[in-house]
Amino acid sequence: MFKPKEQRNTGSLLSRENAHGTMHSTASTKPDKWWNIHYFQGMVNDLRRRAPFFWSDWTDAWDYRVVPATIYMYFANILPALAFSLDMFAKTNMSFGVNEVLLASVLGAVVFAVFACQPLVIVGVTGPITVFNYTVYDIMTPRGTNYFSFMCLIGLWAMVMHFILAITNSCNGLKYVTRFSCDTFGFYVAFIYLQKGIQVLTRQWEAGDTSAYLSIMVSLLVLMVAYACGVIGESNLFQRYVRKFIEDYGTPLTVIFFTGFVYIGKMRAIDLMTLPVSKAFFPTVDRGWFVHFWNIDIGDVFIAIPFAILLTILFWFDHNVSSLIAQGTEFPLRKPAGFHWDIFLLGVTTGVAGLLGIPFPNGLIPQAPFHTQALCVTRTVSDDDEAAKGHTRRVVDHVVEQRVSNLAQGLLTLGTMTGPLLVVLHLIPQGVLAGLFFVMGVQALQGNGITLKLLFLAKDKSFTPASDPLKRIERRSAIWTFVALELIGFGATFAITQTIAAIGFPVIILLLIPLRTWLMPKWFTPHELSVLDAPTASPFTMESVGGVHGADETPLGAEPDGDRGVASPLEDSDDAERGEAKGSEPGKMSRRRSSRRGERAESIELGRIG
Repeated sequence: MFKPKEQRNTGSLLSRENAHGTMHSTASTKPDKWWNIHYFQGMVNDLRRRAPFFWSDWTDAWDYRVVPATIYMYFANILPALAFSLDMFAKTNMSFGVNEVLLASVLGAVVFAVFACQPLVIVGVTGPITVFNYTVYDIMTPRGTNYFSFMCLIGLWAMVMHFILAITNSCNGLKYVTRFSCDTFGFYVAFIYLQKGIQVLTRQWEAGDTSAYLSIMVSLLVLMVAYACGVIGESNLFQRYVRKFIEDYGTPLTVIFFTGFVYIGKMRAIDLMTLPVSKAFFPTVDRGWFVHFWNIDIGDVFIAIPFAILLTILFWFDHNVSSLIAQGTEFPLRKPAGFHWDIFLLGVTTGVAGLLGIPFPNGLIPQAPFHTQALCVTRTVSDDDEAAKGHTRRVVDHVVEQRVSNLAQGLLTLGTMTGPLLVVLHLIPQGVLAGLFFVMGVQALQGNGITLKLLFLAKDKSFTPASDPLKRIERRSAIWTFVALELIGFGATFAITQTIAAIGFPVIILLLIPLRTWLMPKWFTPHELSVLDAPTASPFTMESVGGVHGADETPLGAEPDGDRGVASPLEDSDDAERGEAKGSEPGKMSRRRSSRRGERAESIELGRIG
């Protein structure tokens, strides 16, 4: 007989495999009270589960997919970062510029690629943190407060708060995070991208009407061409290697092309506003890289605490959601996650970023899931559907889980801070960056759950496929209500960021979790919620945080294929085992296969104990 949920989770945390591979269990017969915190347990378990794969995280990088993924993520990370630097440059009186944003991206990439339990997560400068930075500037600089010293104190306070959250296993709360919260936040981030693009274009009138209209035209062309590249990548046009090339490199090549396009013919005579840059490896303003945070009034030291609380709330949600989406159920991941340890690392990078006077980096949406998607190895299978006999489709065989692509794109970003490349960056018109904002916003909206539900509701019922899961819901009003709640959450978050109270938007985002967990089950039936909403990541990924809230246990003796998010045929494929390359050593593969089976045996054993 199974234990109550709290007791099962406690047992799964306490029962582990020792160094000799033998099973032992210290599961308590009574569930822990919520106030009984096992300090450091989450971080220790994360490291214990991930450590056996550290070496393979480097050797598994011997795969072609790492090359396009590295190049794609370099551009997908650096180009929005440059656009955000332009936004902060204008709104913080040149306090943050290109070098600060690039260095923040390098810091996040190197630390998380080398030390994180979730190295697939891309860390850099996000839209929400730019809102946070210039809102703090608007509030504090009129008081005569030293901006960099105050931001440094926010970073140091937030570092301590991140450490407390990691030590007390706060990430166990992620078991309550579902697609509802993630889709709402992702929808907000997508609109932040679109808004920033519009704001960049409105500033182009400072250079004249001709410059503004040319910038608008270029931004729309960038959007259309980059979008067309994505469509071609998913189509049946051309040979597969041509489609993949266009899909992998279409966006960066579009930016490069239109950067040169505006210097052709009569457009060369138009004075376009370009990306402002500074001296190589130096801050934008005349200061050193180390912030003298003690040059501040003692009262401001304590005023920084509520700002640090809001930053910590934002990062806890934003980074963890990025990690969840990057390890979503659609990706057949084979290596364990580690949310507690990564929040600890995020605290380290937040404190270091404050001392350096650079924007605080954290997990990126949509770049993080784009990175995992770029590392997917696909194969062609025959369609089993009788109506589509003879047709083929592509399915994800495995994901190349490794650390090299994240580290490599970070080192490439560091190289971008050199003088010659900064000169090249200075040639990029701001209209191109606005178009890039539009591209990122549209891409984020395309796969968002809110968008997909709205499209379903807008479709002609007679032309909606019977296989669509939403058709299993009898009450169409339930879908409308669910989408309305998501849009209200998005609207409240977006609205507050347009005011001086923008600093408080993380609180609204966090409130989405209890709304979904405790209130919405009173308004929707379990069947409706199972169709409308779902856990963001697979049970295998969620093992780090104690499982998924309300998830059913796997029957005793059953082989839980779903816990890795893959079909059973993949379990017997040596080439696909944990993303191994063909040249892997048989001994290593055998040990890893035994390790995974040991994990499954452990979960079944725990069920018998209960």
